[in-house]
Amino acid sequence: MPNIKAAKKDLKQSRARAAVNLTKKKELKETIKAFKKALDSDKAKAGEMISDIFSKLDKAAKNNLIARNKAARLKSRLSKKLVT
Repeated sequence: MPNIKAAKKDLKQSRARAAVNLTKKKELKETIKAFKKALDSDKAKAGEMISDIFSKLDKAAKNNLIARNKAARLKSRLSKKLVT
């Protein structure tokens, strides 16, 4: 445990940020899972969802939640699944 006041505050902030990041990552994964499920049942609904997913992936990459190339790779793979 930190002894200095500033270090204690930093630890508190980093734990709070980690909790927020975990929540955002979970939300992103759930959205992608819902998209994959929609692909099996209703392609029209999946087509509507794709723009929302792209937006979330771009925002996650912008905020360094995921790597920029990972976002690009996921967008590519998901759009490929939509087409085929």
